[in-house]
Amino acid sequence: MKIAILSRNPELYSTHRLVVAAKERGHEVRVIDPLLCYMTIATQRPTIHYKGEELVDYNAIIPRIGASITFYGTAVVRQFEMMGVYSVNESVAISRSRDKLRSLQLLARKGIGLPVTGFAHSTKYTNDLISLAGGAPLVIKLLEGTQGVGVVLAETGKAAESVIEAFRGLKENILVQEFIKEAQGADLRCLVIGDKVVAAMKRQSKEGEFRSNLHRGGSATVARLTPSERATAVRAAKIMGLNVAGVDLLRSNHGPVVMEVNSSPGLEGIETATEKDVAGMIIQFVEKQARPGNTRTRGKG
Repeated sequence: MKIAILSRNPELYSTHRLVVAAKERGHEVRVIDPLLCYMTIATQRPTIHYKGEELVDYNAIIPRIGASITFYGTAVVRQFEMMGVYSVNESVAISRSRDKLRSLQLLARKGIGLPVTGFAHSTKYTNDLISLAGGAPLVIKLLEGTQGVGVVLAETGKAAESVIEAFRGLKENILVQEFIKEAQGADLRCLVIGDKVVAAMKRQSKEGEFRSNLHRGGSATVARLTPSERATAVRAAKIMGLNVAGVDLLRSNHGPVVMEVNSSPGLEGIETATEKDVAGMIIQFVEKQARPGNTRTRGKG
């Protein structure tokens, strides 16, 4: 098979591992920077060009679209879909999961457990917004933040008011969520491929920090999931329409709650913690699914 990995940096661990896994299984693979692609929008024969050449005869693409390039990156994915190329995660699903508010609304509509969440753009009724999320302590997030950036724990009502006022001054959309104290600074990253969780790790925040992101000094160990946690992770990925996803869960007193569904989950932390060949599993999934016409949306999103 001829596979393209859409990634801005071939040296990234996840990108490199996917390249190695694909070559080990006998595939022709190329890393393509989506921002350097340019396209012809045509009814009869849409094309994609890259560094002066037309990209043709690809069987599948694996998008590794960073949050900062979602708009153009998903346009490139959509163009491949219009050309009949199979995409592991489709453009519509990537866009859906990147919109935190939209993703939470979709998950809530389908009955997935979530932290109580309030949402606002610019409101002077700060106290009412805080009460919607159950009062302090609570977590306040910028809607566009990633890897723990733009996430603040407000331990008191006064602190929450101050943070919301500051974010409001930035004219940003914000989320306020109940703080799941019983999680004790830990979350579960579940790597979903198709209809099952293939690997899971527990991420524990460092002392004095409530965010468990590995980029922020958190540690990772193998996680043993309950049937309910596995089912929740798989359902969350399916609701987003993602074939490959990192689903972040918290263990609350009322069962697993979903914090986020990530369309380009990093592989380094989970492969290191679990010693599983997740990259190889993704390539195997591509082998089974990549065939002409097996794209649900065909670039319609």
